Amino acid sequence: MRFMGTAPRLINFLKKERPSRILAGYITLYGCMRQRYLKEHRPALYSSLILSEKLYSHLLEIDRAARERMDAMLPRMMEAAGVTEELKARDPMRWVVLMNTLKAQAEEVIFQELIYT
Repeated sequence: MRFMGTAPRLINFLKKERPSRILAGYITLYGCMRQRYLKEHRPALYSSLILSEKLYSHLLEIDRAARERMDAMLPRMMEAAGVTEELKARDPMRWVVLMNTLKAQAEEVIFQELIYT
């Protein structure tokens, strides 16, 4: 039997069994990407986390760490690349290109260090 919509079922289970975990936060992009990676490439670990009821807290932790890492890296990268508010006012299109590039670079680091490990 195939389970469609595993994440919603897991959340419903946790709401019934562990309501305090749900109140702690919710999973965003990075947590969802980690879940997909575990499911597709590390099925034994994924099953182990589900059976031990630690999947949700693991995904929350990865998500939190990834967002914190992004918040720490992006300003340093912006400073190093010379991306400033002055540039934004003077040449908005160049600013957007640089910001998108920096964000993609920061996300690649996060993917390699947190999501795909």
